[in-house]
This record gives sequence, C-alpha cells and structure tokens, in this order.
Amino acid sequence: MTGAVGSAAVGVRPRVAAVTAAATGAVGVRPRVAREVAAGLLRASGVAVGEGELLEVGGELACRMSWSGPLGLRLDSEADVQAACGVMHVHGRRYGAPTPLRVDFASVAAGVLATTGTLAALRARRLGAAYREVGVSVAQGALLGLSQYLAAASVGGDGAGGDGAEPSGAGGPPFGSADGVWFELEALEADGWLRFWCELDVERRVVGRGWLPFQARYGTAACPLPEQLFAAARAVEYRRLLRVAAECGVELTEVAGRPAVLGGMPWQLRAGAPGTVRRGEPFDGPGPLSGVTVVEITRRVQGPMAGRVLALLGAAVLRVEPPGGDPLRGVPPMTAEPGGEGAAVSARFAALNRGKGVLEADLRSPEGRSAVRELVSGADVLLHSLAPAKVAGLGLDAGTAAALRPGLVYAQASGGGPGLSTDYPVQAHSGLAALLAPDGLPPRPTLLTVCDVLGGLVCAAGAVAALEARERTGRAQRVESSLLSAARLLCGAAGGGGFPGDGVEVCTDLAALVRDPRVAAAFEFGADGCAFVRGPWEFGA
Repeated sequence: MTGAVGSAAVGVRPRVAAVTAAATGAVGVRPRVAREVAAGLLRASGVAVGEGELLEVGGELACRMSWSGPLGLRLDSEADVQAACGVMHVHGRRYGAPTPLRVDFASVAAGVLATTGTLAALRARRLGAAYREVGVSVAQGALLGLSQYLAAASVGGDGAGGDGAEPSGAGGPPFGSADGVWFELEALEADGWLRFWCELDVERRVVGRGWLPFQARYGTAACPLPEQLFAAARAVEYRRLLRVAAECGVELTEVAGRPAVLGGMPWQLRAGAPGTVRRGEPFDGPGPLSGVTVVEITRRVQGPMAGRVLALLGAAVLRVEPPGGDPLRGVPPMTAEPGGEGAAVSARFAALNRGKGVLEADLRSPEGRSAVRELVSGADVLLHSLAPAKVAGLGLDAGTAAALRPGLVYAQASGGGPGLSTDYPVQAHSGLAALLAPDGLPPRPTLLTVCDVLGGLVCAAGAVAALEARERTGRAQRVESSLLSAARLLCGAAGGGGFPGDGVEVCTDLAALVRDPRVAAAFEFGADGCAFVRGPWEFGA
C-alpha cells in the first residue's frame, strides 16, 4: 500500500493537526454499523440476539465483529478500512484519485457476512457441530467485495483491455438531457449502443470508441467516454431520449433524488407447503455448510458472488453454464486458475467462481433442461438469476423445482423491477447515486459495483437463512432478494466514508495491496500469483 494521506494527489483531504475521535473512531471502538446490520438481520430471521461485547446469538453462539480481525492493520473506522483496503482507490477511479465512498459499504458487507456465518453455524449446530463463536472483520468484508478487482490487478492487468495498466481517465455516466434530467444508460449489446447514439447524430467512429470502456466498466470501475456523447445527450429533451432508447433496445433510468425508502429486510423468506422434507445429513466437514449441494444458474456478479460465499462456507456448488462456457470466462486479464493443465480463465471470473463445479447445458434444448432438472432433484439449494418470464418455460419455477426435490431451498436473485437488471441503473433508481457524489457534483453512481456485490452477499445470506429455517421447521423454503433491496440496505447506512485516521495509508495500488504481508491472512494465490480472497469468517468451537 502506498500514498499516505496528506497529498492532494490522492484526492483525500489532507489531515489536520488534530483529528477527533468522532472523525476517525477511538482505538478499540466496535464497528457499530456492522453490528447493527447483523443484529437486525438475525432478529428478523427469528433468532434471539443479546447485546454485549460480543453479539450473543440464540443462547448458543457468540458473534465477534472487529475492524481488522486477523489482519495486521490498525484500523478503527469505516474510513480507515476504505482507505487501507482499496475501496477509496477503486471508487475514485472515475474521479482520478482515491475518493471516500459516502456510505458504509464495508461495514454493511461485514454485517451481512456476519449474519450469513452465524446462521450457517446455527444450522450446523443442529446437525451436531460444536461451533461456539463466529468472527468477522470489516476489512475482510471490504476485500471480499473487491474480489474481482484484486484478482485482475494481481495478474498484471486491471485495464479495460487487460494490458497490464490500471484504468485511467476520469469521467463516465450519468448523462444529462436538454431539460436537466440526469440519467443512466444501459446497453448490453453493441448494436443497441450504436443505434442509440447514431440516432442522436454522433459519428460512428466516436460511438465505437466509447463502446469498449462502457462495456468494461463493470470490471474496471472506470468509464472515460468521448465528450461528444455527453454533448449529444445535452441537446435532446429526456422524453425524446426515452423514445429513442425504446426504439433502439437500450434502457434509460432517471437518477432519483435522495432515497425515500431506507434499509428494510433485504430478502423475503417463505415456507413451502407442509410435507415430507429430506433434512440435512449429520454434520461432518470443514465448513458449516459441508454436505450442502447447490445448483447455481447465474451470470455476471450478483449470482456468482452468492454462490462463491456458499462455497467458502463449505457447500458443494455446481454452476450450470451454456455450451462452451460462460462468455465472461474469456474476458482479460487471464489466469491459469481454476481449470488444471493449460487452462486459462478470466481472473475476474475466477475470483467469483473459484471452487465450483461446472455442467455445460443448453437450457433451450430438452436434453439440457432434463440434465439440469436431474441435478436439482439431488440438490439442497437451487440458486438462479433467471428472468421471471423465462423460468416457467425452462421448468425451473418454484413449484416444479419443489416437486423435483422435496425440501428444496429455492433462491432467486433479481434486479428488483423492470429496467433494473444491472448495478448502475439500480443505484440511480434507488437514490443511492444521490448519496454518493462528492460535494459540488451532480448525483452519480459509483462505478465500484456495490449493488452487485452486496446483492450477492444478501442472496447468500437469504439462502443460508432458508437452510437454517428448513432444519428448524422441516419445511421447504423459498427466498427472494434483489439488487434494489441491497441498494436500500446500503442507503440506510449513509454518512460513511470520511477521512482516515493518522497513520492509515491510502491504497493506490491493488497489486501491491495483495502482496502486503499485513493482509496475507486474507488471500490465497493461484499458480501464477492470482489473488483470491479467503472466506472472511473465523469459526471457533
């Protein structure tokens, strides 16, 4: 980690001589937001929680939360964690320098992870495990949230083209219209992107120059676009832009003001019909979800992150991918992990999918659907992010899946509504973007995929809550979560960020961070040095 605070070059306000405890957090102060999130989610899950130095859970477990856990970093606040663990650095790419993220992203992530680990341990105790304590740190929550960025940097390629350079160039959406409306644009295909901007009379060569950074922004957290695109949008009223977008197959989302809906339960859990439920096997394994089988049908970040968390807790996760594999496997930079001899896969993809098995199946064919249904018939959890309109046609709706596997936990991850299938439109719609922009700038999402990451963590927590409820009640469970529900949870933790305390270095190089001996406990490495974030929990008997 390099770049101590105190230089305007790192974009964080220089320290003043006297820094109050309120600004940085006194030494030894507990991570309040993380504890509040965990306590609230556990209580909403039907678990009794007592307050104390440790969260006393259900009279059976103690949940211990700290800023840095086993890491050799002296951290005492959300700002310290954001600075030391790379959150300010990745968020600040669009501004050209590390910048505080003005919500408690790391603390909320740690609170959700503490909930997940605690519920997993409670379930394991019902099956004979001897767990007595669960430990989670805010710093490890932050690092898990940056998994894909850290993996890419560790193999020498964090730029849009995987050329070994970190992304550079400030800027990026949202766009502004002639009548003063700020909006996010989402185009998942190059044809829609091209048609939209050509309808606004932008030259094709300029449109083409903007496509690569726009498409890569989910992995790079940077999106320097040609100024001609912003100028073209400013020349047209928003109502007409909406019509053009609909004709071209792209989506516009108006950037809302400060959010009206804050917090709330980020997943919905419903019990299945009474009947015979095949309960979990007696506990025997290295993680609290040992013996649990998960079938995962997801793409992008949210669903794979959920599956990764379940795998880190010991579940056997099997991904269903299209013939030839998920297209994101080929996005640079590449690593040899996982895959064995001579295999290469995107480092970002590997960071989210390490440790999972794979079945290639064409869900459009009867043979592919039959193979997947056979998997589901032997699974404990079906985790998917399929569009609701497609699920029934694939024979993977909740009713059909429950008939295939009595006692199944059916976990569905979604965007949260029409036009909200990806991160940045959700930030815009939820009001989160209005909380994040630095003073003096219009509302704008962070290009760090906070909703995708937190949405995955929330989905995993909901799935584990459903597993624990199944063991407690003997009934199948259905759980639903979304990017929007994750965004609202994060909106309830506004006011984070701030400035790190004295002696806390601001990370400006992720490749250096993963090799810092002080954070060695957080990582394991592939054969070519690709960094993978370990599970953030410590389980004690």
